[in-house]
Amino acid sequence: MNEVERIKEAYERRKIDRKGRIYSYSNKANLFMIHQRERRLLDTFRRFKITSFSDREILDVGCGGGGLLRELVKYGARPENLYGIDLLGERIEEAKYLSTNINFRCGDASNLPYDDSSFDIVMQFTTFTSILDITMKMGIASEMLRVMKLDGIIIWYDFHMDNPKNPDVRGVTKKEIFELFPNCNIYLKAVTLAPPIARILVPFSVILCELLEKFPFLCTHYLGVIRRNKDGGLGKFRGMFV
Repeated sequence: MNEVERIKEAYERRKIDRKGRIYSYSNKANLFMIHQRERRLLDTFRRFKITSFSDREILDVGCGGGGLLRELVKYGARPENLYGIDLLGERIEEAKYLSTNINFRCGDASNLPYDDSSFDIVMQFTTFTSILDITMKMGIASEMLRVMKLDGIIIWYDFHMDNPKNPDVRGVTKKEIFELFPNCNIYLKAVTLAPPIARILVPFSVILCELLEKFPFLCTHYLGVIRRNKDGGLGKFRGMFV
């Protein structure tokens, strides 16, 4: 079984096994994590002086049902400037049904069907976690850089920890991110309170969870910004951003 087939099979099992209520907006813990991620993402855009989205071409790699791109429309992005690609045809059909004016395609992100330097922002949210083959990871990372404009950015959001209950996923460490994107400046921040903790504590105290999220060792994801090193030298780690 190749990696593409393995991923498709893993998501089919996940669709059957997962309990929908865990990921529902009516689940307080899930809603807390969604809101926290959105706050951190908007903080990141502001930090990198991205306050207007109306004229930006944006690609979401591993877009699923297109939820993240629809969030960007709320921020002022124009649907015709938004693109999403996903390996799973069922998810792309859902995305097209919900957002007929956004450009969605089904395909393998290690061979993106877009021209060089097409996008101001390229995003990936929990896509690399589901890929276990390093060659495929490197191919997707290379393609993300290829389609990004010279002064563009990559927004990275993914687990940096393994899930011991799910052998189909693997956290992507800081070291691996730097290996995937050589000759780049990479800025990372640990975010998202560990879901098992959030699921227990959110129903009792959202304030406590907001406090605990400030401790990096309790967070399971990196939110990052990746930019080309315009000097042509080796990429530098500029430290965590706040």
